[in-house]
Amino acid sequence: MRSDLSIPMLPCVELEPTLAFYERLGFEVTYRQQRPNPYAATRRGGAQLHFFGMKGLEPSQAFSTCLVIVDEVESLHATFADALRAAHGRLPLRGVPRITRMRPGQSRFSVVDPSGNTLIFVRRDERQGAGDGEGRGQASPLGEALALARRLRDFRNDDVAAAKVLDAALKKDASGTRLERARVLLARAELAVALGDGAAARALQGALDGLQLGVEEREALREDLRVLERIQGTG
Repeated sequence: MRSDLSIPMLPCVELEPTLAFYERLGFEVTYRQQRPNPYAATRRGGAQLHFFGMKGLEPSQAFSTCLVIVDEVESLHATFADALRAAHGRLPLRGVPRITRMRPGQSRFSVVDPSGNTLIFVRRDERQGAGDGEGRGQASPLGEALALARRLRDFRNDDVAAAKVLDAALKKDASGTRLERARVLLARAELAVALGDGAAARALQGALDGLQLGVEEREALREDLRVLERIQGTG
């Protein structure tokens, strides 16, 4: 007996730019028509996405969302990021289309297509409720703020709220280890780059340099530093 199959139908402003976007990500166009109504079907592995033309669709106001369950996310994110960087000359982190960032250990990321549809790629073994309470009971308020900011960034795609959480923690709390403070500064610098605030990113990197971290501390931050370098286009 065959298993049931569910295929999302997502709206698009124009068919051809939408299909070109998904082809860059490795999707195969298996069907397309312009008349009587614009419609197309795509496939990538076991994931199928169909698209239909919608007059008057405003990408910035779109809310269509689809979960795509995959075996792994880190190399997939790298593949998508390379394709989008090649197409746009930079990694598109704001506006449409865009892709969210990826840090080591992350279990999901999102891609927003030219019509504003959001695809959330979720690792198959992501534990139930991940991101809801992770990080509570950390050793210091700085650690708890970092955990909350990551939940806002990774699970709600709310960079602005995540930045506010980290700003508040950096202003009012001097507790925690030097390494914890460095992680918070790096996370906030990453958000500043994503939000297009170059001045803030430079100031935060200056504050990080001012911590005068030792060799072992910098080694512990190696992956965080690489994430920041990648989205800045320097790594």
